Amino acid sequence: MQLISTVEDLRTARRGLTGKAGFVPTMGALHQGHASLVRQSVAENDLTFVSIFVNPTQFGPNEDLDKYPRTFEADVALLESLGVDFLFAPNVADIYPKGEAQISFQIRDLDKVLCGASRPGHMNGVVQVVSILFHLVQPDKAYFGQKDYQQFLILKTMATELHMPVQVVPCPIVREPDGLAMSSRNRYLGREEREQALFLSRLIQAIQQQRGQWTSLAQIQEFAAAELSQYPLVRLDYLEVLDGRSLKPLHDLSPESHPHIFVAAFLGTTRLIDNAPLWNDR
Repeated sequence: MQLISTVEDLRTARRGLTGKAGFVPTMGALHQGHASLVRQSVAENDLTFVSIFVNPTQFGPNEDLDKYPRTFEADVALLESLGVDFLFAPNVADIYPKGEAQISFQIRDLDKVLCGASRPGHMNGVVQVVSILFHLVQPDKAYFGQKDYQQFLILKTMATELHMPVQVVPCPIVREPDGLAMSSRNRYLGREEREQALFLSRLIQAIQQQRGQWTSLAQIQEFAAAELSQYPLVRLDYLEVLDGRSLKPLHDLSPESHPHIFVAAFLGTTRLIDNAPLWNDR
């Protein structure tokens, strides 16, 4: 695996390469969810690029940029074992040479809900850095986990509308044996917080199990409030059921409407997200 730390070195390495290139952009602190993306890229492409870059433009002023976990040596060892060809690990000045970025993106409806609403500016920062990375790496396919479902949908739309020659590939959520969605932020959780974090996946499963009974989002939210009473350490950020294709509100919860469950919650200062289709056989 070749380690690249500057934009110029990446351009030099990329020049003249042939074959299909896969790309997995990350912020490091890698876990088996990331590994699943890398494995798929290695299996489907001639070359695989991974980036590790903790992007400051997608963090709000009171979020965890400074304490975001950084485990670079362990990340390198994992990526080498998975057969990655190139690791791009730039510093902030390489990606934003003028300091604060001067160009931003206007996202219309897709970032007005869920994490886009809860974290103003976050999705703009994601689009900003991924568009830069796509431009530099020039991948044929880029792989994103569906735990960040809204992010995936926005990036897929970006690539389509800007005619980028890259296929944005969705990959399934990877979970711990007890059902908790894998996340770099899980390591922040204390023992009791870790146990109560199961609220997210258990709530989704309970909603799915009763999927033929729901007649409205309000009914589901009332059910969630009752369930939440059993988890005193959990502070719910949002619970929504939206059209999984457009993130728009639904008039009914039938399979034909593609309802998708989204939940976010805080355990202390740690914010976790999860999601799944209501009709999970579709």
